[in-house]
Amino acid sequence: MTATQGPFWGYFILLLGTIVFLDQKYGMLRDSSTARKKPYSWARVQLAWWTIIILASFFAILTLGHGIPTFNQSTLILLGISAATTGAARIIDQSDQQKTDIVLAQNMPGQGFFLDILSDGTGPNLHRFQTVLFNLAFGIWFISQVAAGLTPACTSLDCINKIMPALEQNNLILLGLSAGTYAALKTTENKPAPGSMPDKVPDTSGHTGQLPAQG
Repeated sequence: MTATQGPFWGYFILLLGTIVFLDQKYGMLRDSSTARKKPYSWARVQLAWWTIIILASFFAILTLGHGIPTFNQSTLILLGISAATTGAARIIDQSDQQKTDIVLAQNMPGQGFFLDILSDGTGPNLHRFQTVLFNLAFGIWFISQVAAGLTPACTSLDCINKIMPALEQNNLILLGLSAGTYAALKTTENKPAPGSMPDKVPDTSGHTGQLPAQG
């Protein structure tokens, strides 16, 4: 680690520590839940992840003292995807909280950070695993590119504006599709409460019969 890279890691740790403190005190990264131990929300964790990375990068570039960097379009889209995912998840949760005939997955006690962000009401599932890995991989790549660009030789405004890397369009589409899949499947996570569904249905003769067995 060089002297010019040191500020990035300092800001990264400071921002991470601040968010961890606020989460422990106020539940910043947790779902809106009636559980005593509220579960972690992947949507909020994702937004915090990219906020920490991009703000640490911005402050580290400012520390070079050669100008204020201009965010490129892909960086703004990254933040937009994270914010939209968090907003969509919040809207879905608030909508489900108005229903009295379903069991809310977020009201189940948290089982720990990794299990919470990888799980819905039935346990870990593939679409959450996929979006977590994609965001982790692109985040690590983003950090490595910023660290490589923080050099004493980078003094021009053009060089400063290129320290934060630009993601290709297809990569942004990939992250957008992954986030969209998470939001779409989140609408199916909460299940009808026991007893809210009838256990009998009329048969064709007009008599009441048992529900057909599910295959």
